[in-house]
Amino acid sequence: MKLLTKEIGSKIPNLYEQEGKGEDAVAYIKFFLSGTRWTWYATEFNGKDTFFGWVKSGISQDFDEWGYFSLSELREVNVERDLYFEPTPLKEIIENSK
Repeated sequence: MKLLTKEIGSKIPNLYEQEGKGEDAVAYIKFFLSGTRWTWYATEFNGKDTFFGWVKSGISQDFDEWGYFSLSELREVNVERDLYFEPTPLKEIIENSK
């Protein structure tokens, strides 16, 4: 399975396009590490390798954070893409993960 298709990549806003929206930003893609609770929600993409979004840690909510992550790093740790994920405001994702 491809982690990122051209079709999906073209739908994700460019870096900084959702800046200032906070939890009202929309996540367009969800990656996860099978067998753990680590999850990456991409809200922006530079069109090449770098995403910005919210990372739900596998440790505790205290370690969940906003940040940059790269497609190449996700590939290295063998993450998967949630094939059924629909674009969702982060406030819904965060609220449902509590």
